Amino acid sequence: MAEKVLFSWSGGKDSALALYEIKKRQDLEVVSLITTITGDYDRISMHGVRRVLLEGQAESLGLPLYKIFISKRSSDEEYGHKMKGMLTHFSRLGVTSVVFGDIFLEDLRKFREKQLSIVGMEGIFPLWKKDTHELAHAFINLGFRAIVTSTDSKVLHRKFVGREIDEKFLAQIPRSVDPCGENGEFHSFVFSGPIFKKRVFFRVGEVVMRENRFYYCDLEPVSPA
Repeated sequence: MAEKVLFSWSGGKDSALALYEIKKRQDLEVVSLITTITGDYDRISMHGVRRVLLEGQAESLGLPLYKIFISKRSSDEEYGHKMKGMLTHFSRLGVTSVVFGDIFLEDLRKFREKQLSIVGMEGIFPLWKKDTHELAHAFINLGFRAIVTSTDSKVLHRKFVGREIDEKFLAQIPRSVDPCGENGEFHSFVFSGPIFKKRVFFRVGEVVMRENRFYYCDLEPVSPA
């Protein structure tokens, strides 16, 4: 019998690659995606993507979606409380682990594993310590498509927001920027690829700066032509 797991889904390329890897395994059953939403904006936390587009991804993936709503100035205490409640709920349903798309941030992994240990769960990290240059190129070569939804202006120019992640994008970002944005240099939204049943449609809207540092590109949902 396959082990029941949750999948921590951000909507971005690392999540998509990690789910692609998990789908190859017969010993794991993803029972639900879990995503944190900033309630004040009704958007995916950090990525700034509208909830309706997230729901479009889940529908195309054919997986249930569990949304965790937090406030825009959520404290560690608030976040931890809501995560514990969600994990406890799924633990009672037989879920034993949560899958994450993290690649090399040790502190983040330790934080996640500490949260999981409270309810007796474990973390699964299918991309852990893999070369980020190889992962970025593999993402493109596998047929995934994603658009950059936010950037840190301290390391990436505004011109990169709203661009599709392709070979040209990877060639043009500064060498100091991780090609997977693992240090938070940029975030993305995956709208098509081998794990999706259909494309998620949108149009690129305005670009705004928040917190005097981060650029966000608004993706507006549209119906297929």
